[in-house]
Amino acid sequence: MINNKDILQDSFGRQHTYLRISLTELCNLRCTYCMPAEGIQLSPRDHIMSYDEVYEIAKTFVDHGVTKIRLTGGEPLVRRDADVILKKLATLPVELSITSNAVIIDRFVDTLQACNIKNINVSLDSLDAQKFKEITRRSDFEKVYNNIMLLIDEGFKVKLNAVLINGFNDNEIIDFIELTKALPISVRFIEFMPFDGNKWDKAKMVSYAQVMEHVNARFHEDKIVRMQDAPNDTSKNYKIEGYMGSFAIISSVTNPFCDSCNRIRLTANGRLKNCLFSSSESDLLTPLREGKSIEPMIQKAIQAKFKIRGGMDTMEKLEQPDLHSNNRSMIAIGG
Repeated sequence: MINNKDILQDSFGRQHTYLRISLTELCNLRCTYCMPAEGIQLSPRDHIMSYDEVYEIAKTFVDHGVTKIRLTGGEPLVRRDADVILKKLATLPVELSITSNAVIIDRFVDTLQACNIKNINVSLDSLDAQKFKEITRRSDFEKVYNNIMLLIDEGFKVKLNAVLINGFNDNEIIDFIELTKALPISVRFIEFMPFDGNKWDKAKMVSYAQVMEHVNARFHEDKIVRMQDAPNDTSKNYKIEGYMGSFAIISSVTNPFCDSCNRIRLTANGRLKNCLFSSSESDLLTPLREGKSIEPMIQKAIQAKFKIRGGMDTMEKLEQPDLHSNNRSMIAIGG
């Protein structure tokens, strides 16, 4: 008999209330840190969750205490039935949000509003059109930027996620922060993390401390306001005094936030990952299709969660390719 109270609590007492669901492994961009240059081996179509299966698995998690669901991809909105999934999940008693690259999000504004989705994370790694093309291997910067402005105008709470790569876009840190002067957005700088095929090495990473060096060199310390982080927040939040928006740093590598982690991930092919860094997965789709309860699998996966970064609890372990090359590429996990 499954204990309703404990199914989403791990052995370290962390209660998991936030589920991220990848709707597809497909994407209309080809970001270098997310997808290997040669692409990835996609799951067969019949291995991908149907919209009913997405809903059934999500409902099971909600029944056991999940209060927030974020839809990711790939790019979630390239899925043909994305609007159907949004509307079905909107019937659950959860806060529903989405992460998108914003290339086609203008087509979904009415649906997002109808589903009471208020929070949208947009991936944008450069404010320079040529750099955008270099990192995404696509020429959609103007479309993305205009859609970000559209989302703001439509009243959505927008967060811009920028993965920082040393020598590539770290010279844009201040440019991103200056966006927050007149726009009610949060810019979030993300440390470059290791995944299969993204050629990660420590030298490419821009750390939390390095970001703050840029900030301190540009702004007087009296103008840099340390904000109160939300419970279970992955980011350290700041704003510049007098600016409309804010900025934050997600330091998964140098300052992991594992102690307060409440997140779990469901891949597009129905596998549960208890940690972004974990190479192990639990198949929920097969037992669901066989008419079996998926609750024991969920509980077992949550109980197996490591205390820190999928067991990579030191920088030395993180720098060993064999420890993270067995993980999926980011596009196959879900952003």
